[in-house]
Amino acid sequence: MASTDHQGQRLLGIYLKDHMAGATGGLELARRTAKYNRGTDFGGPLDTLASEIEEDRAALGRIMDRLGVGADPLKAGLAWGMEKAGRLKPNGQVRGYSPLGRVLEVEALVTGVSGKLSLWRALSAIAAAEPRLDPMDLASLEQRAEDQLTRLHALRDRAAAVAFAPT
Repeated sequence: MASTDHQGQRLLGIYLKDHMAGATGGLELARRTAKYNRGTDFGGPLDTLASEIEEDRAALGRIMDRLGVGADPLKAGLAWGMEKAGRLKPNGQVRGYSPLGRVLEVEALVTGVSGKLSLWRALSAIAAAEPRLDPMDLASLEQRAEDQLTRLHALRDRAAAVAFAPT
């Protein structure tokens, strides 16, 4: 049984490092999207989401610390770089921020927050067997991710209405 326990812990460590890498890229995307939307109706809600995503990333870091899982700077660096490279995609506009870019960025945030919600749910599923996990904290993080998704879907719908409005 010990080798199974060791393998489970090893796999959990990989899983958490992968999610930390995703959280790093997601935070960069959230910050950039909020920055480019300051002064618009989207700015305030995106600033709030970026702050919450930063708090959630920190919560994941604390969980990793409690579980004895170290950071993987290579994975985090790759995620950071991929977010930067994602800026190079065509957005229907030669210069400046595109309404299409906003739609795509909010959709990417939806994907990231959905992954984060899956993380909190997976950790909740093992919390009874892992005393270093706090079920109440995980429930709170899960609830916040669900709320973030609701707000992101509403922002995506508004962004699509702006971007795709008939002229």
